[in-house]
Amino acid sequence: MKVIIIEDEKPSARRLQRMLTVLNIDTETMLHSVEESIHWFQNNPHPDLIFLDIQLSDGLSFEIFEAIEIKSAVIFTTAYDEYALQAFKLNSIDYLLKPIDDDDLAKAVKKYQERLPQKQAVTLDFNDIKKLLVNPIDREYKKRFSVKVGQHLKLINIDDIECFYSENKGTYLHTTEGRNYVLDTTLELLENELEPQNFFRISRKFFVNINAIKDMVSYTNSRLQIKLNSYKDDEVIVARERVKDFKDWLE
Repeated sequence: MKVIIIEDEKPSARRLQRMLTVLNIDTETMLHSVEESIHWFQNNPHPDLIFLDIQLSDGLSFEIFEAIEIKSAVIFTTAYDEYALQAFKLNSIDYLLKPIDDDDLAKAVKKYQERLPQKQAVTLDFNDIKKLLVNPIDREYKKRFSVKVGQHLKLINIDDIECFYSENKGTYLHTTEGRNYVLDTTLELLENELEPQNFFRISRKFFVNINAIKDMVSYTNSRLQIKLNSYKDDEVIVARERVKDFKDWLE
């Protein structure tokens, strides 16, 4: 099986390459832009499967389909949920939300292998897609959250939130004043609502605000422990598979 990765963030591309190696899938080719990808497809046999980031450094990866008749199955990788529906309207096998989880990747690959797709051209109405998509560069993120306190509603500005966390099937925010409030949402939905420059999902349990980090300490199994300014209720640990991306995010 011939597989390529198209991803503009080279550390993320290398991480995905390592994850695929664990699944006994070799990916010798990694492309990093729309322009580079178009040139590559014009001069090379198309692969069986493409792992394709939606937002590349020089535009949306859908532009590749505008220029080239792609004859490969596609698994999209994205931090933006609203792209997923359109991805399924192509001949994609699946989509993976960043940061990519090992189990989710294994399931997507298994889904591809079980379908044994016949090669066919990807059909795409790029103008319709442009109407559907919200470019992350122009995207509006949440500035405040409303929480219920007794019979009252309280507004909390995003700058006053140290972290979001899940506990006992509930989702909470923790403020710089040391207060915890329950939210009527999930961490998965917050993925699309938080400014990625300020908030990072370090594990399945936590989003942290970069401005609330007081200290970082090496932890067991190549993980990191985060010390926040006021949150003390539980250990805040960066999952091992997210440490590299977390360090890149800090810079």
